[in-house]
Amino acid sequence: MKFQSLVLFLLVLLVSMAKNQALPGGYTPIKNINDPYVIEIAQFAVTEYNKRGHKLHFNKVISGESQVVAGINYRLKLSAYDSSPERSSPFVAIVYDSPQHIRNLTSFSPVN
Repeated sequence: MKFQSLVLFLLVLLVSMAKNQALPGGYTPIKNINDPYVIEIAQFAVTEYNKRGHKLHFNKVISGESQVVAGINYRLKLSAYDSSPERSSPFVAIVYDSPQHIRNLTSFSPVN
């Protein structure tokens, strides 16, 4: 009886842990969009976008999701502005972050 209880407990524990982990291939919501690492990814996206001839200023992260692949894809909805923070506009940026912390801006587009 104790063995069966232990097996059941371990099964419940494993299922619980699996629910809290990001599954490869699917996007999962980022719980803390104010995490300094998430902010760093968003600022990187704006900086890289500006290298294409734009002059945006990062304002804040509105929402975000992450996807586990060979690294992590971050899909962030962020707010940025070109002249005044009061005139911020929403954008969606996708940034790939490799395990070696090599980053690549995959896409950056305004939200319509």
